Amino acid sequence: MYQEKIITPPAGVRMIAVFVVLILCGLLAMATQIFVVVEVILAVCGILILPGFIINNPNEAKVLTLFGEYVGTVKTDGFFWVNPLTIKRKVSLKARNLNGHQIKVNDKLGNPIEIAAVVVWQIKETAKATFAVEDYLQYVTIQSEAAVRHLANIFPYDNFEDEEATITLKDGAEKVSSLLEAELSERLSRAGIEVVEARISHLAYAQEIASAMLQRQQATAVIAARKLIVEGAVGMVEMALARLSEKNIVELDEERKAAMVSNLLVVLCGDRNVQPVVNTGTLYN
Repeated sequence: MYQEKIITPPAGVRMIAVFVVLILCGLLAMATQIFVVVEVILAVCGILILPGFIINNPNEAKVLTLFGEYVGTVKTDGFFWVNPLTIKRKVSLKARNLNGHQIKVNDKLGNPIEIAAVVVWQIKETAKATFAVEDYLQYVTIQSEAAVRHLANIFPYDNFEDEEATITLKDGAEKVSSLLEAELSERLSRAGIEVVEARISHLAYAQEIASAMLQRQQATAVIAARKLIVEGAVGMVEMALARLSEKNIVELDEERKAAMVSNLLVVLCGDRNVQPVVNTGTLYN
């Protein structure tokens, strides 16, 4: 595995001065009609000097190879002169966004879901990015998709079917993103790439089960709401009976208590407006 070697070549301004001197010598030789000298100077300028000039912009690097051997990487921005025989590869060090495509995959329980992720990454080791993989852009795309698929396979979408699940794709966003970032960092380290951030950008049930899962969620919400209503209604009935007994407002036998409890529960738990009924008789007639 190649290790990055950072070099700082000489400033290009010095070679500009040499280039200017050679041009002046060429003009002088031309004026004295020494054309052989002129040809030699032009050859030196065209072959040995001009191809060696490089301009390195901020957040940019030049990877240099000479006759198939890695020479080093120029990361300092500026104007430089390097060996003109070296091959210069430009590598951007800027942070990049990968907006992953939505992919269909099964979660831990086998439910088909749609999931996608956004990954922010940048190159840290130019030698690995250039020589360790064929195409680091394609490598990032494929490995990111593989990491998202693996993550979706080891966690359930929610805990409706697996109540013991402590981490789910739906509710454990921070933990899931942290695990995704760690796995991507391990996968992309081979290419000298650092993962700055990784987040799940899209998460939903697949279309073929989305309707059924929505009905299940609605039913679960209705049951939870009814449970809360019943618990509150029982508490209110208990409080009403205790206050009536405490104030000695009316003496209620067991049958009247049962009728009162039934009426109060109907009123408190019903989902429609109550229609009052005036009872002019007694409970026993």
